[in-house]
Amino acid sequence: MALPRTWQNFLDETGDMSRFTGRFFAQGFKPRYEFAEFIHQCFIIGYKSLPLIGLTGFIMGLVLTMQLRPSLIDYGVESQLPAMVGIAIVREIGPVVTALIFAGKIGSSIGAELGSMKVTEQIDAMEVSGTNPFKYLVVTRVLAATTMLPVLVILSDGISLYGSYLGVNIKGITSFQLFFKQVFDALSFSDVWPAVIKTFFFGFAVGMVGCYKGYNSQKGTEGVGRSANSAVVVSSLMVFIIDLIVVQVTDLLGVN
Repeated sequence: MALPRTWQNFLDETGDMSRFTGRFFAQGFKPRYEFAEFIHQCFIIGYKSLPLIGLTGFIMGLVLTMQLRPSLIDYGVESQLPAMVGIAIVREIGPVVTALIFAGKIGSSIGAELGSMKVTEQIDAMEVSGTNPFKYLVVTRVLAATTMLPVLVILSDGISLYGSYLGVNIKGITSFQLFFKQVFDALSFSDVWPAVIKTFFFGFAVGMVGCYKGYNSQKGTEGVGRSANSAVVVSSLMVFIIDLIVVQVTDLLGVN
């Protein structure tokens, strides 16, 4: 019995994506290295994403604190607010929300950029000129996304905690030193390292999906729009799937 058309398309897409990922590992670590383009992509993907990531992190910490305070007051544990917010942000909310914002901004940007180059035959022109477009366009962007997202998550966590500190002081008075002492006393190494490690996988997934969608874009300008849109949707879904897998693995290992 033949599979439904939707399942056939899904399996075809999965196979193509797997081959694309295999090609990345086959070519990504062989000379010639496009180091200058890698640094340029780190600047674009990392530094230029910082204002949006920072603003999101600040609002996230502030709102989370203001939402939690009434419930903790009802139970008489308002003093635990810094510790609870710190654990929530560092372990789960910070990495996932930052990765989703990153997927929306960078995933769509990479998909649209490479899609435009594909439909205007710029990628074909690079092959004719003797340049390896896969190494120059795909490898550099995937490595830059993988490298920069963990840095952005760490910065976002710090900004979120500062936003939480301001939120605590809206209806109370807590010193900067006391607030962060409570946060760091509540955190342990097993809270931090799984959260940091999974951000590398988040960054890799966002970069790879964005490059795959853009590099294989078709049907002219309409295809470019579809590539950008599907890059955001698929990479966001991959963030949740990876997060679920990491949580299960760390639970089996007894880390949490």
